[in-house]
Amino acid sequence: MTIATPLRPGQRTRTSPSGTGPSARRRLADRLRRFSPGPTDRNVLWLYVLTRTGVWTTAYCTRWLFPADRKTHDVQPALASWGQWDWWHYLHIAQSGYFPGGAGPWTDGWDNREAFFPGFPLLLRAVHTVIPDWTVAGLLISFVSGAVAVLALARIARLHGVTGQRTVLFFLLSPCAVFLAAGYTEALFLALALPAWLAAQRRNWPLAGVLACLATGVRVSGLFLAAALAVHFVVTAEAPRHWRSLPWVALPALPAALYAWFLHAHTGDWMAWNHAQERGWYRNFHAPWEAWQNTWKAAFAHTQSTGYAVMFQAELLTMVVGVVLLGVLLRRRRWPEAVYVGLSLWALGTSYWYTSIPRATLLWWPMWVLLAGWSVRRRGLKGAYICVVAPLSTVLTITFMSGRWAG
Repeated sequence: MTIATPLRPGQRTRTSPSGTGPSARRRLADRLRRFSPGPTDRNVLWLYVLTRTGVWTTAYCTRWLFPADRKTHDVQPALASWGQWDWWHYLHIAQSGYFPGGAGPWTDGWDNREAFFPGFPLLLRAVHTVIPDWTVAGLLISFVSGAVAVLALARIARLHGVTGQRTVLFFLLSPCAVFLAAGYTEALFLALALPAWLAAQRRNWPLAGVLACLATGVRVSGLFLAAALAVHFVVTAEAPRHWRSLPWVALPALPAALYAWFLHAHTGDWMAWNHAQERGWYRNFHAPWEAWQNTWKAAFAHTQSTGYAVMFQAELLTMVVGVVLLGVLLRRRRWPEAVYVGLSLWALGTSYWYTSIPRATLLWWPMWVLLAGWSVRRRGLKGAYICVVAPLSTVLTITFMSGRWAG
C-alpha cells in the first residue's frame, strides 16, 4: 500500500493546469526551436544575400558596358535593365487589368496577356500601394519570396539527409538564377510551392492545400505540384481518417478553374489561356519528337539569329537533363517528384518548339537536392559545377539585363 506523505502546515498541493505542465512547456520550446532561425538558416540567408549582390553588381556593370547605343555617353537609369520581356505583361496586367477598355484577342496588336496567371500581378498591385515605383515593388516581391524559397529548399534537402546550404548554393548559381531576382514569377511560386511540399511531408494537408492553391494562382505549374501532392497523399495515407483530408488536396485546382471562368466571361472562350499561349509563344500541341526536331532545326540549321540559336541549343540540353532527372526519380521510386517533373517536361516538350525549359529548371527542386547529394559522394563535382555553371549564370544575366533574349 502506498502511503501519501502528509502536507506540512501551509503547504498546498502543486497542480499544473492542462497544457501548462513541464511536458507542455517542452513541446512549446521544441516548436519555437523548430521555427526559429538556426545557424543553418542564417548561413543560407547569408548565401542568398551574397548571390543577390553578385546579380545586382552584374546588372550595374551591364548598364555601363553593354548599352543599346555603343557610342552613348549616358547610362540607363538603375532600374531600366530590370524591365525586360515578361515583366511588361505582369506590369500591364497590374496597372490596367486583362482587358482594358474592351481590348482583347480580337484587337490588332494584342499582347496575349491572358497567358499569364493573375497571382503575381495582383500581389504587385497590392505592394504598389505602399511602394510607388512598380519596378521596385516587383523586385521586392522576388527578393522576399526568394529568401522564403531558399529556406524551404534547405529544409527539404535536410529531409533527404543532404546539406541544405550546398543545395541552395547549386540552386542560386544555376544558369537561369537571374529570373529569381527579376520581377518574374519563379521566386514567388517557389515561396509557396516549397513550403507546400514541406507541409505535405509532415501530412499537414490543409496547409499544403492552401499553399499549393496560392501557387497555382501564380503559375500553371501549380497544377503539376497539385498532382504530385495527390500522389504523395495516396502513397502515404494509412488510415481511413486520413482520407478526410482529400478535399484539401483537390483545392489547388480551384484557381485554374476560376481563371478559366473569368476568361470565358470576357472572351466567350473556355480555352482562352491555351489559345493565348498558342498565339504568342507557338505552344500548340505537337508530338514530342516533332518538338525536338523543330527545336533542333532552330538551334543548328542557321534559320535563327545566333542569339536565338544558342538559346535553342540550351533548350535541347535542358530537355535531356530533365529526362535524365525523371529517370533517376523513377528508379528511386520517388513517385510524387517524378510526377511533378514528368508533367512539366510533357507540357514544355509538346509545343511547336521548346521554350523556357532552362527557366523551368529553377522549379525542379528534386534536381538540386540530388545534385547536392551526389557532390558529397563524388569529390570534385562541386568545384566542377561552380567553374562551369557560374560563368553561364553571369552570361545569361548580362543577356537578360542588356535586353537580349534569355529564354
